[in-house]
Amino acid sequence: MNDDSSGRIATELAAWIATAPPGAQLPPTRALVARYGAGPVTVQRALRTLAARGLVESRPGVGTFVRAARATRPEDYGWQTAALGAAPYRATPVSAALRTVPNDVIALHSGYPDRELLPERLVRSAFSRAARGAGAVGRPPSAGLPELQEWFAGELAGATPAGSVPPAPRDVVVFPGSQSGLGTVFRSLVGPGRPLLVESPTYWGAMLAARRSGVPLHPVPSGTDGPDPEELDRAFTRTGARVFYAQPTFANPTGACWSPTRAADVLDVVRSHGAFLVEDDWARDFAVEGTRPPAPLAAFDDGGHVVHLRSLTKSVSPAVRVAGVVARGPARERILADARAGAMYVSGLLQAVALDVVTQPAFRTHLRGLGRQLLARRDLLLGAVREHIPQAEVTVPAGGLALWLRLPGSTDLPRLVADCEAAGVAVPAGDEWFPAEPTGPHLRLNYSGPHPAAFPEGARLIGAALAAQHADPAGRD
Repeated sequence: MNDDSSGRIATELAAWIATAPPGAQLPPTRALVARYGAGPVTVQRALRTLAARGLVESRPGVGTFVRAARATRPEDYGWQTAALGAAPYRATPVSAALRTVPNDVIALHSGYPDRELLPERLVRSAFSRAARGAGAVGRPPSAGLPELQEWFAGELAGATPAGSVPPAPRDVVVFPGSQSGLGTVFRSLVGPGRPLLVESPTYWGAMLAARRSGVPLHPVPSGTDGPDPEELDRAFTRTGARVFYAQPTFANPTGACWSPTRAADVLDVVRSHGAFLVEDDWARDFAVEGTRPPAPLAAFDDGGHVVHLRSLTKSVSPAVRVAGVVARGPARERILADARAGAMYVSGLLQAVALDVVTQPAFRTHLRGLGRQLLARRDLLLGAVREHIPQAEVTVPAGGLALWLRLPGSTDLPRLVADCEAAGVAVPAGDEWFPAEPTGPHLRLNYSGPHPAAFPEGARLIGAALAAQHADPAGRD
């Protein structure tokens, strides 16, 4: 069935809705397929059209209902304009990675792994045990549970070469997720109005945390091998910055992974400027099978130049927002002071759950299985992209959660994203990963998302939308 068929179905259903009482339930998709002799995709497209017109509302797992008309009155909050004054930072819309889409949409936009890739059994058991422990009612130390501090420090100590001093548990500060940790680190080590160097492109959440802290961003171009050390050196000299934020292992969004040589060169530049490197190590647990991630840069630095951030939110569970920041010397004291002022301490229950999961032998077994699944999913989506979107340039990542696609320069990216959404596939525009003007049109496609069997169809829909746009570059009326 084509768009005309979905339009006809939408028109007929709209006529029925006009006579139906508010809250009336529409027939299920199977019944509509049989009634109109159309395919499920065509029927779902018609329902999305009705939802966009405000005629129906979908309740996942329940059904589709006639939207109840609500009487509204004009709302006037103009007084707040004067009361609030100038905004402290430029507000940004919610990232595409955090959007929730209907169940019938092929979701390639998310920044999180699918539920089936999580150690759900371990997490549920850990919550049960933690609920019976002291963490359920007690107040933990401000810097974190000592046992969890020890685990975060031990992860780095195991990679520390002979002759270097490994981090101690007291060097660790536990946070309620990496976003909180980034905000504290930027406020403590950079400060409002002072420059922060970041890779370009880079994680949108880090940029958001910096902007909320009043920290201006200065991009350093970064490719598949990471940033050019000479470019980084010039950026430090030009801006007077003393902090560089980077993701050396499986960067979001590019999947880039620095070689040991590149990492050593970058660390030399940071040291030469008496600066800090904030190492966001969020993806260490997401290496595809057959890949061994390089040791963290923090393992090779005992002089306090590297501030290491390790999050467990994606690898354990989005419900367990726990991260550890490893810093040494006065930097650690400033970070802890800001953390205490902002949150006082992190839920002991969540810390106990995180510690329980990551110290179980079964967690290592889970990670080995996760690597196999990520490899299969990556290659499935990669093959579909190469078949259906041959115009795109894509680098094969050795880890992480997504593919990073560069599209032809003449692509109208907002139009492409909207056309894909209308066709039933959610994709995020790559613009939100750039701290300044984008270097070209990009898409980030998550291969760890739900329903991998739909990946080929999703790639086909993206390719069709892109081909239609370039066949009709002037757009539509």
